[in-house]
Amino acid sequence: MIIGCAKEIKTHEYRVGLTPSDVKNYVSRGHKVFIEKDAGMGAGFEDNEYIKAGAEIQGDKKKLFDDCEMIIKVKEPQPSELELFHEGQILYTYLHLAADENQTKKLLEKKVKAVAYETIEVDGKLPCLIPMSEIAGRLSIQEGAKYLEKPFGGRGVLLGGVPGVQRGKIAIIGAGIVGTNAAKMAVGLGADVTILDINGERLAYLDDIFGPRLATLYSTENNIEAALRESDLVIGAVLIPGAKAPHLVRRDQLKLMKKGAVIVDVAVDQGGCVETTKPTTHDNPVYEIDGVVHYCVANMPGAVALTSTLALTSTTLKFGLMIAEKGLESAARESRAIRTGINTWEGKLTYKAVAESFGIDYTPIEDILK
Repeated sequence: MIIGCAKEIKTHEYRVGLTPSDVKNYVSRGHKVFIEKDAGMGAGFEDNEYIKAGAEIQGDKKKLFDDCEMIIKVKEPQPSELELFHEGQILYTYLHLAADENQTKKLLEKKVKAVAYETIEVDGKLPCLIPMSEIAGRLSIQEGAKYLEKPFGGRGVLLGGVPGVQRGKIAIIGAGIVGTNAAKMAVGLGADVTILDINGERLAYLDDIFGPRLATLYSTENNIEAALRESDLVIGAVLIPGAKAPHLVRRDQLKLMKKGAVIVDVAVDQGGCVETTKPTTHDNPVYEIDGVVHYCVANMPGAVALTSTLALTSTTLKFGLMIAEKGLESAARESRAIRTGINTWEGKLTYKAVAESFGIDYTPIEDILK
């Protein structure tokens, strides 16, 4: 298969879809790999490293798309990139379509076979989403701590406190991968931490792991409102795989929060779990509504590009090789993981949660593969 790795053009996105080591894996199996010029620079990989691994460097993005059967990226294609796809081409990247109707319709119009990292499922887990969720969860506390500082519009609270002074309070809504990793960082800082979720078993597990260093609460509207009143920092960490995130914090509830409190909504890629969430960039990461600072960067792991790229590609490589070796149709027939990753197929929407988000006809991938 002829594979192209495109340079990311989203604002301050420094990750890259293939490392030189990944290129070696593809080339050693007889595949041809094109890397867009300087695609890996942001993550610390130079073009000559890719050349040594067996790739060819392509300076023209349009030609890269024209010549390649599969395009590998990190983030969803930007509007200028969407125009470059051709019918039947495979796209392998993060998509988060449930929060992006325009992208969804464009991929359908272009008849792209789009495989989303975030919906590939193995034994009930999302292996290609987990490493970025771990990173985003940890970063959420790091960024929240910074924007609590007075020069950034925050309350001027040190999360860990000092002797004789109350520690900062953190509420984490969602106890999945993001929430658990946020909790690890928050507890490590010495903050007063509460985590909320509707999964009692998950809360019991975290209670066993963290003990008295972490308070667990069942996620009800009353408990969320109590957490909003008390907290200096609120982390939105709710994920429904492939679907739009539910708004668990409404606009009118912001008035319950302290002036200068901070919300970090990690669920922004899926529309956010706070009603007032809107995507921001590393250029301009925060905005204020009703006295509450919102941090809603849609590609948080891009800030730590080297760590993120290595973590991401260690999970995406396996499935990418499977697609390249067998072709997407055969790979999907053999692998349920690949089937769950397919969101669009030559003009048909094959992921139910996305179809429901936009009222678009849904076609099960199994029906196509018959």
